[in-house]
Formats: sequence, structure tokens, C-alpha cells
Amino acid sequence: MSSLSDAGVEMNGVADYRYGRRTAETEVEDDTSLNELRLQTDLLWYHDRFTAQLKGDLVYDAVAAEWDDVDLETGKGMLDLRQANLLISPLSWMDLKLGRQVLTWGAGDLVFINDLFPKDWQSFFLGRHIEYLKAPSDALFVSLFPSLVNIDIAYTPRFDSDRHVTGERLAFWNGQAIVGQDGVLVTDRPARWFEDDELAARLYRNVGGYELALYGYHGYWKSPGGMDPTTGHWLFPALAVYGASVRGPLIGGIASVEAGYYDSVDDRDGDDPFVNNSEARLLLGYEREVAQDLTMGMQYYVERMLDHDAYTDALIAIGQPTATARDEDRHTVTLRVTYLLMNQNLIMSCFTRYSPSDADAYIRPVATYRISDQWQASVGGNIFFGDDDHTFLAQFEPNNNLYASLRCSF
Repeated sequence: MSSLSDAGVEMNGVADYRYGRRTAETEVEDDTSLNELRLQTDLLWYHDRFTAQLKGDLVYDAVAAEWDDVDLETGKGMLDLRQANLLISPLSWMDLKLGRQVLTWGAGDLVFINDLFPKDWQSFFLGRHIEYLKAPSDALFVSLFPSLVNIDIAYTPRFDSDRHVTGERLAFWNGQAIVGQDGVLVTDRPARWFEDDELAARLYRNVGGYELALYGYHGYWKSPGGMDPTTGHWLFPALAVYGASVRGPLIGGIASVEAGYYDSVDDRDGDDPFVNNSEARLLLGYEREVAQDLTMGMQYYVERMLDHDAYTDALIAIGQPTATARDEDRHTVTLRVTYLLMNQNLIMSCFTRYSPSDADAYIRPVATYRISDQWQASVGGNIFFGDDDHTFLAQFEPNNNLYASLRCSF
């Protein structure tokens, strides 16, 4: 290790084993939801003129049907490449990072408005470590630091979609019924280099302890947002997003406001029943420590479909039932409670998301115990419920699971 340090190289690693089971049998998915061992290596090379990073996971996945076939876009197979990038600072007020990297911004807690970087919802709902919620991007990330305002620009030369639910590991509502391995989602994803690209930008600065930010994005819906009625394949229609956020101290805690306008470029009139409607989204959040080692955070989120009448008229015109149509407004409240015990070696956390408009909910309890500086053990779950199979959270009820993990850092 000393020879690596002398050469400006830092190496870290993690071994993580996880096992999960569904809480009830289902005909469309395996009873075992997770059974995998990951060995992650993170290499950093610090040079006078650049920093290089290579971070990836070797994976043995006993549940996957073809775990030995590697797909770096979806993370499937025995290799999941998380980071492979080069960071340089050509000017005192500029940083450039080129290559595979994990990107994030925005003010929400597991609710994303202006963060249009890819997410791995399959990993999240299966119970993998929380770091895997953020999928990698193949991008050029530019950070500028002029005196007036900081600027971040992310250019992705080929569209990076979410690692979304497909039915292979998690069941979902396909528009007619709950399906899983019996109805795997088939998509047509934009995949042309420098044509099917994405551009995201953020302008931000601190004013009196508050972080103010403006956002812009031009690309595609990150998870399937449309369908081709002739082929039955799901699509990623064009999308532009414009938004803003404010985050800072309030009454002993941290408050945040984030808003975004989703311009569904391929359905601006809202009358195409096979493409997502344009939306306005708003998120209000507040977090504070309510007692020693006990923190609570609450959020209210609403998304409004901007051409709901045109949407329902289009459904009627093609003979589709409106009983499962989306509401004009979808309201959601979240609550996160985190409690530190046993000299902060035990972390008890529960994230709950409830939609009064959809009458469905999601509960994510996690308990993590630090055995030593290197070892920690966790147990957790992903629990969904609701009145109707077609609503956003209730559709995942067949995926309810409990899991346990043992993790070693070195």
C-alpha cells in the first residue's frame, strides 16, 4: 500500500453480500429477490495535472438468469463499471471531468425534479446499497466558478436512461395488468452518439446562508414515457425541463423548495394518449433534529398534468377505459425518521412515502449496525401497498421484500 501511496495512487474496496426474499409468493417473479456478492474496487490516481478514477464492481448474482453476460448500460452481468473518468483543471476557475461518473443535484430526499441524471430503480427496490440508486453517466461535466454565479454543465453524447423496472426482476403495471417475467418490457431507446444526446445545466450561488439554483435540461424522459401502438414497444420521448430550488436554514432546521416545468416536446398539446403529458412539479421539504440523535424530515410533493382534459379525451377517442387514467394532480407526502443508538453504531431509519390521491404507499425501513471500522451489517425492506393495481406505488406490491447484508470495507 505504501508503494501505491508514493506513486500517488489510492485504492479502496468494499465486499458486500446481500440476500432478499419476497414476503409473499407471486406467479410472475422468483421468490428470492436478491442473492449476490459484490466486490468493489475504487482506484484514484492523483497527478500534478489530473486526477483519474476507476471504480467498478465484480458481481456474482445467483438470481439473474444470465449474470455472466455483461451490459455496462444496464449494469447487468458480472461487471458493473461505476466510474472511469479523468478530472483536470485547465484554468483556476474551471474543472473538467470526462468519462463515466455519477452525477447528482437538486434538493429532494428520494424525490427528484431537476435531477435528470440516471437512477437505478431496480437496485433501489431490490435492497442494494443506497449508492446504487444513482446510475452512472457517460458524460463531460464542466464546472465554472466566476465571481457572480457558479455554473455546472453536463453533456451526455448518447442518452443514458434510468435502469428502470422491466419485469425481469420486479413486477409492474403494463397498462392492462401486473406483469413480471411473463411480460418483460421491450423498449426502443435513443442510442445514436452525438444525435440522441442530453444537456443539463445548473446555475447556483449562496446568498445569506441559502443556496439558490436554476436548472435546465434537454433530452428524453429518463424512464419509458410513451409507447409505439404499432409495435407495442415502450419509448423515451423528447423532454425539456426548466426549474429552480432554494435550500437553507429555517426555525432550527433545513427547509427547501424545488419546482420544475416538464415540457413533453412530443406531446405539447397533450392529446397523444401514447406519450406522457407535460407537467408542473413542486416539492416542499423540511428537516431538523427533534431530539438528541433523532432526526425527522418531511416533504410534500405534487405533480400536475397540464393538459388533463386533452389526455382523457384522447383515451376516450381510442376506446381506452378512463377508470385507470391518471389524475390531474398526484399528491405525495414523505416522512423520514433516523435514530442513532449505541454510541451511534446502530442507525435506525425509515422512509415512508404516501399518496393521498392515489391511496397507495411505500415504506423503506433500514437498520445498520457498525460491528467495527471495517464491518457492518444491515437488515431492511421494501414494502408497497395500495387500493388499485394501476397506481404508481401499488403496482409494485408483488415485489415486497425483506433483505439482509454483510459489508466489509478495506
